[in-house]
Amino acid sequence: MSDIVELPDPAGSGPRPAGDARRPATRHLSLPGLGLAVPGIALAALAPAVLPAPGWVVFLAFAAGLALAYAGLARLGRGVFGGSFDLMFWLCLAWLVVVVLAAILAPVLPLGEYRDIAKTIDAPAMAPPSLFSEHPLGTNNFGLDLLARIIHGARASLLVSIGAVAIGMVVGGGIGILAGYFRRLTDTVTGVFTNSLLAVPPLILLIALGTVLEPNLRNIAIALSLLALPSMIRMARASTLTFAQREFVLAAKAMGASRWRVMGRELLPNVLLPLASYGMVIVSVLIVAEASLSFLGLGIQPPDPSWGNMIAEGEGNAFQDYPHIVLVPGVTLFLTVFAFNLIGEKARKRWDPRQAKL
Repeated sequence: MSDIVELPDPAGSGPRPAGDARRPATRHLSLPGLGLAVPGIALAALAPAVLPAPGWVVFLAFAAGLALAYAGLARLGRGVFGGSFDLMFWLCLAWLVVVVLAAILAPVLPLGEYRDIAKTIDAPAMAPPSLFSEHPLGTNNFGLDLLARIIHGARASLLVSIGAVAIGMVVGGGIGILAGYFRRLTDTVTGVFTNSLLAVPPLILLIALGTVLEPNLRNIAIALSLLALPSMIRMARASTLTFAQREFVLAAKAMGASRWRVMGRELLPNVLLPLASYGMVIVSVLIVAEASLSFLGLGIQPPDPSWGNMIAEGEGNAFQDYPHIVLVPGVTLFLTVFAFNLIGEKARKRWDPRQAKL
């Protein structure tokens, strides 16, 4: 009698020996991953501080350390948490948590002076970054601490962009649900309004509004919400069209529910999740838009910090002699936008019914 027995094989890999029942993959501590992560973290941490070499050599050593650390931590994560572990997602989430918490707690954190140049007369101007100094990210030409300005600038950028997205979600979501549910004339008028907003180049619209409105946080948030509005309307309308034919909506109509009850109780909760996930992607776009306005002098005005006007401080010869003036806010802006984009795209794949079908 043969030792091979035909067993149900959900993976479709054919017959396998009796007794070789499939078991869930065991979770373990990956020694190769540990062997890559520990020296990688050590190299990335020590290279900028102790390596006596030219700047480009230090940068290459730091980048190599980060690459080794990432590869090792990814293997460790897959071994401990399973093959679906996504290290990049958790790194982005951790970065956003740190940025948001730092922005919220900025008034109580032990930071250097970020705004009043009268308090920095004795502070070193254009001090380079140093982890072991009073100014770990350096100072600007007025001696203001760049770490403090980055954190307080995050308050402005996040407040403006998230506020604009919230306005876009409330107004655009309501208009989109109305257009998707009532269709006909309502949908036509909404389409004309949306296309009219999309026909204006975003940068031209922002510059025009920036020259007319006073450059404060409220007006900048309102101006940026006009960029988010067309996308939010279209997203809410498309989701409404998708859910309007589902059984729970048809059942509510058959039971005599009014139109407003159907939209408020049945459609709104289901439209809200894909709208919120798309809103995270829009936040990253609006952070860049706010930084662009501030860079051009139409947004947050100095001495109040903003990532855009901090980058503008490096115009001219300042960047050549003191690159940290631009690199510190520029890298912070890049990492924040990248994190919002990645998390937003993953949220869309999970909650957007149109993405789930792809």
